[in-house]
Amino acid sequence: MTTARARIAYFNGRFLPEPEVRVPFRDRGFKYGDAVFDTTRTFGHRIFKVREHIDRLYRSLRYLRIDPGLAPATMADVTEEVLRRNLPLLEPDDDYWVTQRVSRGLDPSDQKIFGHEGPTVIVECVPLPLGERAALYRDGIRVLTPSIRRAPPEALSPRVKTHNYLNVIAANLEVKARDPEAWAVLLDTHGNLAEGMGSNIFLIRGGTVCTPREQHVLAGISRETVIELARGLGVPVVEKDLDLYDAYNADEAFLTSTSLCICPVQSVNDVRVGSAIPGPITRQLSDAYCRLVDFDFVGQYLKRLG
Repeated sequence: MTTARARIAYFNGRFLPEPEVRVPFRDRGFKYGDAVFDTTRTFGHRIFKVREHIDRLYRSLRYLRIDPGLAPATMADVTEEVLRRNLPLLEPDDDYWVTQRVSRGLDPSDQKIFGHEGPTVIVECVPLPLGERAALYRDGIRVLTPSIRRAPPEALSPRVKTHNYLNVIAANLEVKARDPEAWAVLLDTHGNLAEGMGSNIFLIRGGTVCTPREQHVLAGISRETVIELARGLGVPVVEKDLDLYDAYNADEAFLTSTSLCICPVQSVNDVRVGSAIPGPITRQLSDAYCRLVDFDFVGQYLKRLG
């Protein structure tokens, strides 16, 4: 893409074409993963729950004691402006991931060399991989649990959304080597279901929706949205420890994520979950999600199947 047609990103106080955004190679976000981020998506080119995502971003920043130098309201305004500048580049039936990234920046010894003090702040967007993930809504997601366990809360809180994704990346690589189309959901160190890379898991048994406890996972905004929708529909929701016994005996299962919102699971470790894709409660929740955002995101994916 030429600079003239490049998407625009916010970078340390300026709106620049993406090729002109150049982070110093000694930035602590690059060297150590010493950075946090958050991501939402658009529905029909309208951004979803940007305030909630930014609130979570600032909780992550507080955990790592990084001062972004911007108030949350300013970060929200910047995010809206980045989206506005990039909408003309988006195809009518496509949508964006919209992301804020904040690193601690440079160590003091490097600040003079690179001419920048304070944090590195980036806000950017990229089109959702709709075609790549379309079949998941038709067939359901094949989930595999890797041997690598989710980092325990006593090592690093899973509730903080950092750039250091090596734990789940290594798990994902293991799963993709077994089945390139499968998605990893890690177990915790006690053998309970935890989460995947950017996704939360839900099981349904006997009409009750169950999901791992928030203290042991990154509680996604989509996860929170589904819990609220289920309770609004009168569907019981329980947060508790869930192991593979629970997964293999579930009537239905689904994953939530920013891009997928809610997507049915076909199997866990090659054990079929339920008899229909999606199951009746998963479909009910998915329909409610579509009504909430006033957009048929399931149809948006499925039309890519051609």
